[in-house]
Amino acid sequence: MQPLFGPSSKFADGALVLAAREGQPWAQEALFRRYVPVAFGQAWRLMPHEDPEDLAQEAMVRALTHLHRLEQPQAFAAWLSTIVVRLATTRLRRQRLLHRLGLRGPDPTASLERATAATGDPEAAASLAEVYRQLANFPTEERVALVLQRVEGLELTEIAERMGLSLATVKRRLASGDARLKEQSRG
Repeated sequence: MQPLFGPSSKFADGALVLAAREGQPWAQEALFRRYVPVAFGQAWRLMPHEDPEDLAQEAMVRALTHLHRLEQPQAFAAWLSTIVVRLATTRLRRQRLLHRLGLRGPDPTASLERATAATGDPEAAASLAEVYRQLANFPTEERVALVLQRVEGLELTEIAERMGLSLATVKRRLASGDARLKEQSRG
């Protein structure tokens, strides 16, 4: 018999958030167990060459320590996604600055190639590595918007919300990114 209260229970997100806000450790653990794989997946798709586990854990810690800021408890998943996107954007900007200052090596894709080699499909791994190599040179917001649209499958309004941008700005970032991709494929 499954316990009524505990990390393995089937509570809805809203109920878990409310219990976690009240300081119930089992509810925090349940949210963590339920969403750390989701946060890791999104972090890996946004920043595969960095440490996506670290990014996912940082996002989860921020989410769990700031639950009081979440206005709609049932929207935990979307809110966590927003946190992941914003942390990734910040890290990408920091990376770019460090690279410009000569404090970071030029090829961040080596760990991506190791990670994709585990898939067993060398053609798919090479293709994915090439896509991320191209994206590495894109402006941060274009890169994030493209990944959210093409990899995550988010709608424009969701991308705007998660990135903290207007819908018009997201459309411009995507159009610019699409044009840059087309230019790279021709050249």
